[in-house]
Amino acid sequence: MLQANKRIPQGAGLAPVLLQRAATVTLDWDLRQKSRFDCFDSAGRRIGVFLPRGTLLRGGDMLLTLDGTLLRVIAAPQSLLRITHCPEHGSPFDLLRAAYHLGNRHVPIELRPDQLRIEPDHVLADLLRQMHLLVSEVSEPFEPEAGAYGEHATMGHSHADGSHHHHHADDHGHEHEHQH
Repeated sequence: MLQANKRIPQGAGLAPVLLQRAATVTLDWDLRQKSRFDCFDSAGRRIGVFLPRGTLLRGGDMLLTLDGTLLRVIAAPQSLLRITHCPEHGSPFDLLRAAYHLGNRHVPIELRPDQLRIEPDHVLADLLRQMHLLVSEVSEPFEPEAGAYGEHATMGHSHADGSHHHHHADDHGHEHEHQH
């Protein structure tokens, strides 16, 4: 079994060819927030991951094994709820209200300019629908915010000026099935 004990955020400092050639480990959010777990890479090798406690893995991060093998982390698609505002009965501000209420419940949440994503929860889905939001089930990678006290290297790449930029090429089509 290979042992991975170092995370390289977004492969920082590594040549692009190394990132592309690396075997991959496809992990859901539950595993990517653990510091110790076993998984298999794309070559079928068993990997024991032993990272410092509190380490979060993000899609695009690299793991380094004790023998120098690089592994690229892929955020696995998983069942999520995508929350968008209703253009007929609401406004984009409704997403801000929803993020506030979800945050008060300490729900892991992925923030996007035009949507929120959370793990499935029928009680929260009903609450959000009562707030006139559109809630749809999707299967997509989940990259929730790390939180005020979590890691600061969340979504994006660090630049020399300390800023973070991250762009998504997403299909923003929505299936509308809701009641008001």
